[in-house]
Amino acid sequence: MGRAGRRLPAVAAALFYGVLAALVLLGVRDVLFLYEENRCSMTYMYEYPEYLKIKLPKKTARRYPVYELYLYGEGNYAEENKNLFLTGIPVLFLPGNAGSYKQVRSLGSIALRKAEDVDFKYHFNFFSVNFNEELVALYGGSLQRQTKFVHECIKVILKLYRDREFAPTSVAIVGHSMGGLVARALLTLKNFKPELINLLITQATPHVAPVMPLDKYLTDFYTAVNNHWILKAQDLRNLTTLSVAGGFRDYQVRSGLAFLPRLSQHDSALSVVSSAVPRAWASTDHLSIVWCKELILATIRAFFDLIDENTRQITEDPKKRMSVLNHHFVRHPAKIFEENPEAFTELTGAFTWITVKASKWTYSSYNDSDGKFFTFPLASHRKSYSHVYCENSMLDTSSWIYGCMNSNSSMCLEATDLSWKAELLPTTKVVILQLQDYPSLSHIVIQALPTVGNKYTLDCEFFKEDSRTVQLPVTHLFSFGLSSSKILLNSTGLLYNVQLQHFNQIYQAFKIYIEGHCQSLKERKANVYRLHIPWSHEDSIFVAKVPSFTEISAKLHTAQPQNDNRVPELNIYSSSDCQYEIILKTSPVQILGQIIRFHAGALPVYVVSNILLTYGGQLSTLISTGQCSDFSLELVRTAKPYKVEPLISIVVFLQRFHWFRVIWQSLSLPEVDAAVLSSQDAWFPLVSLILFLFGTGIAYWSGVFFSISLRLFSSLWLTLIRPTVLHKDKKLITARRLCEMLSLVLVSWTTCGAFAIFIIYLQYLFKVIKLHVNVRVEEKTLNGDSDPSKETSRNSSIHTVKNQSSMDNTSKATQLLSNSTTIAEAVNSLKMHVTILNLFTWIVLLNLPSLIYWLKNLRYSVRLDPDPCRSTAIILVCILEILMNSSTSEVKSSKLLKIAAKVPLPLSVAMLAFGRMHLYKVVCYLFSMWKVVLLGLCTALAVRGLAKGAPFQPEEKWKPLDNPRNRDLFFRTLQAYFSGRGLDLRKFPATFTVNNEGPRPVMFYSDPIASAFADYEERRNSFPNYFKG
Repeated sequence: MGRAGRRLPAVAAALFYGVLAALVLLGVRDVLFLYEENRCSMTYMYEYPEYLKIKLPKKTARRYPVYELYLYGEGNYAEENKNLFLTGIPVLFLPGNAGSYKQVRSLGSIALRKAEDVDFKYHFNFFSVNFNEELVALYGGSLQRQTKFVHECIKVILKLYRDREFAPTSVAIVGHSMGGLVARALLTLKNFKPELINLLITQATPHVAPVMPLDKYLTDFYTAVNNHWILKAQDLRNLTTLSVAGGFRDYQVRSGLAFLPRLSQHDSALSVVSSAVPRAWASTDHLSIVWCKELILATIRAFFDLIDENTRQITEDPKKRMSVLNHHFVRHPAKIFEENPEAFTELTGAFTWITVKASKWTYSSYNDSDGKFFTFPLASHRKSYSHVYCENSMLDTSSWIYGCMNSNSSMCLEATDLSWKAELLPTTKVVILQLQDYPSLSHIVIQALPTVGNKYTLDCEFFKEDSRTVQLPVTHLFSFGLSSSKILLNSTGLLYNVQLQHFNQIYQAFKIYIEGHCQSLKERKANVYRLHIPWSHEDSIFVAKVPSFTEISAKLHTAQPQNDNRVPELNIYSSSDCQYEIILKTSPVQILGQIIRFHAGALPVYVVSNILLTYGGQLSTLISTGQCSDFSLELVRTAKPYKVEPLISIVVFLQRFHWFRVIWQSLSLPEVDAAVLSSQDAWFPLVSLILFLFGTGIAYWSGVFFSISLRLFSSLWLTLIRPTVLHKDKKLITARRLCEMLSLVLVSWTTCGAFAIFIIYLQYLFKVIKLHVNVRVEEKTLNGDSDPSKETSRNSSIHTVKNQSSMDNTSKATQLLSNSTTIAEAVNSLKMHVTILNLFTWIVLLNLPSLIYWLKNLRYSVRLDPDPCRSTAIILVCILEILMNSSTSEVKSSKLLKIAAKVPLPLSVAMLAFGRMHLYKVVCYLFSMWKVVLLGLCTALAVRGLAKGAPFQPEEKWKPLDNPRNRDLFFRTLQAYFSGRGLDLRKFPATFTVNNEGPRPVMFYSDPIASAFADYEERRNSFPNYFKG
């Protein structure tokens, strides 16, 4: 019962942290796997693609040997361009993180097909930069170098058009992922002329912040670019920028990061999500956004509409550029773009004029050779209705709805084309007009074109806005899907707007179920459901047949801005005689997914913070009990969110006051990440608590996984290599270790800091595995020595031996006690090293991108420059070279142990306060802690004279057991120890057998010596844990 009682807390902890880990996995699963299917079509090349390398100036090629510039071509077009006699419009494509210059082929191929359609009256020359597929999203040291190279490429490209009739003066840029950020960074260069680019289109580019802020160069680059665009906004008015995000399928760059920073000049920048782009209406993953046919078509159509007929280049008019981008990427009226459409038009032709006075009207046409004009007089409807809604299932680009300005009794003489007010949807084009906005109109005119072999439907209705608007309060975040909101629409109209009240936070996620039933079974048009987010272009559109059951995931890419009272809507483009049941429920899994989507990059900070608290608890236990506690048990005891989160919340609260901010700035302290995140989202303090618990669960199971891995490695070691004897190092610093330390420092300085860190990590891992092997071997040996003595004790009840022979057994027992002391110390050291190695593993993971980048570019340069890990690696090598060879006895002897035990808590607080948006600071805080531990060890070195080669502790001196008094004391102490654990040695037989030599007596003497008793009482505590009952 006692043992079972002790196991209950451990089992409960494992279950609790198992639940936390399961919640994390559910969130990760939602982000990585639970999204809409890919609705993009693949783009294909009709001829073999070719990439012509552009020769760069010698100075540029020598300065940037890794980078190259290419011109894309196909077939005859590629052959014609080999002499570089170019007459088109230059467009430069910039690949992103680990991206290839060949990704330009989708844009280039479709642009070539489009140019063929217009007989090459206009055409584009697509250039592409080869960045050697660098990992610039994870390593920021090359971003500035890439930016300067792109500047040189622009100058080279423009020189190719010199002396041409329509020579360009600027280049349009398309940047994928980090390539878009590099394009924006061009404007921060001192010698860059802003007029060199007038159009920038970015695809899935994280503009707001890096996805993983792993080094200072990356965050500094972002800060410089975004600050320049905010401070120099007036100078950027002539640059038109479009940012296209991928939606929920893109789990690498969430769409919220792809929205351009909000500026006061909203007329020069546009941010959209691909799911809201007309004629695409599809979410894309991070790579498919460069080949998604629907998106590429929208981009190429926009390029051709941007051409100025006079200059044969992209227009210099910023207003026209924004009009074209809005036409193709925001609201498409199902008409070919016109810069200045005619304000008025005459309705002519042999059409029949029909007056319609009803408030609701439907017309179907099939093989009708006669065209018709249907007129709707507005005078009779203005008092009863506020809006008119019309839809047309013919998806051609002709005009179809007009507002009559001047009419006689039978026909309209002059009208304005209202087709530009229409909006294209997947199955229809619709227009909604507010009657009070058109006081001069007398009639609405619908044109029904003659059709041969085609069938289409026209519908119109007048309605009051209130009658078609329904409010649906969303369920509470903590309802966990147990409650629901429900409405029933008995549709008598064509359009309904369901307002989702209180839906404004990024952590809210819902499942919306729409079940549609119709009264008649005749063939019907497909219904369109649109989730409209009014403060950003991130709509989602769904098409469903009736009857049907449709499931819609409702979640946000961006939270509702302050001072914005608009409400998200579910627009239902319905049939007039159908019934719709709408049920809304909170989706707990998608809430977890939103937390992971927005804060997965900060999870390493929370994990390391938990491990740091655990390490501090182990040091405290070492002070109080002399023993190092197990990692999992100490994590359960010490890793509590109330130790760190309240302190951060207090600082965030105090920063609201001016006097505190003055003091904070006077101390040169950085801005608290939690304050920034809390200002962006009021729910963040609660989310931070959840993330801390997630970090605790990950830390717990990573510790379990680490322990299992060590056991597997040690078992493999025992199988392949003969184990060595466990011995204690006499010195912390030796000549060999000093040479190893200097060698790794040299490696860090001359090559890559992350490489030196990885080497010292493998060395540390080897040491820990070796220690684990030795402990297992000694434990097995100790168990093997003790078990035969017990077994032979039971079988020697009838024999006696001479008194002098008992000396051999007592000497053996002494050795047993000495071995158990050594094993206990090794076990404690192993527990300490496992925790340090666990922390070190996260350091290696956070520095791994720099190592991969260095290995990838090793053929060009042996030294990584700039290196974000160089200085930290040098310090880390020196620290770990000493730490890996230390033991708990050295740590206990340090006079700074009490200080070192208190350091992890403030460092954990600092890590969560300043590291959530700056992951590279995690390593800095871990260095701070280990510096204190190293200082303590150095203090112990100085005190004990280890610098001269003296051992940490004097040699063990045991009192000789040939003295009857000492021997008596030993057995009495041993008997008392086992009696406290339920084993009475007095019940054992009086004789035992050694090496089958015959029975020997066990004699207990009764007069203890006080000094010897105290000595053995101290040694008694050194027994390993497996002796305990």
